[in-house]
Amino acid sequence: MVVGCIPEWEDKILLCRRAIEPKHGLWTLPAGFMENGETTAEGAARETLEEAGARVDVLNLYSMISLPDINQVYLVFRARLLHLDFFPGEESLEAGLFSEAEIPWDQLAFRTIEHTLKQYYADRRAGDYPLHIGNIFHKPR
Repeated sequence: MVVGCIPEWEDKILLCRRAIEPKHGLWTLPAGFMENGETTAEGAARETLEEAGARVDVLNLYSMISLPDINQVYLVFRARLLHLDFFPGEESLEAGLFSEAEIPWDQLAFRTIEHTLKQYYADRRAGDYPLHIGNIFHKPR
């Protein structure tokens, strides 16, 4: 189970540039594997703190994407960034706030993140954030 956040600040969101493999040097939402004894929301907040030095108020589950070919499920929450004193954690090269126009779309690390962000910005324009559930397959079916 991979859990993470879309940390929001005004019209921007917080992204991290990966300092680890896979996808070293590419951008992603702060996310990672859950730990034993934590809820999904606690894990998402912890990963945001570890990867971006940012504290968040987790709002609601936004996206659940199953990746059956690699035995993973991504849960991404919308979250409110509580301060601007963020910094890259040990697994990040940098962390920064991006508007939709500033997102490095061609440098995103994972299809799950690209899919989630495109849906997020469409929902933002519509003013409604329903829960999205989907699948991404890596192998042809």
